[in-house]
Amino acid sequence: MTAKRALDLAVALPMLVVAAPVLLVAMLAIRATSPGRAIFSQIRVGRGGALFACHKLRTMRRETPSLPTHEAPAGSVTAIGRALRATKIDELPQLWNVLKGEMSLVGPRPCLPTQTELIERRRELGVLTVLPGITGLAQIKGIDMSDPKLCAETDAAYIKAASIGLDLKILLGTFYRA
Repeated sequence: MTAKRALDLAVALPMLVVAAPVLLVAMLAIRATSPGRAIFSQIRVGRGGALFACHKLRTMRRETPSLPTHEAPAGSVTAIGRALRATKIDELPQLWNVLKGEMSLVGPRPCLPTQTELIERRRELGVLTVLPGITGLAQIKGIDMSDPKLCAETDAAYIKAASIGLDLKILLGTFYRA
């Protein structure tokens, strides 16, 4: 087991246990204000280009098409969804993906299979050789997937500099931004 995987397990498991009441309240709030499931799974691109089901709390209306967030129609995010996104609580179900070994706490954010330009740039830069993360360097720098070139280059820079220390800085930066 690598040090990164040990960190993932040492943080994700207790965090999931501690976050369980928050998840329960969030799920009840979602169900009370919007029809449909509280947790949704979306196919994402993982290490080596393998597809996996990425779990999140549903923040959009049920009828919203499966698009990257920056392409979603105006008004598609629910009121509860805005609060969950602002606090990053919507990402908590991905701790399960971390425990399963499909994701890491820190790494490039997994993209949709339809984001072909980003996938190709990541492939060219070797980004697809690592597990995707719940958070990453691009996220704490405020870079999203609307600029595939910049996103992939930032992901590649993270991989070149990757260390447990950098992962801890990114985790702290993520909590600070939330």
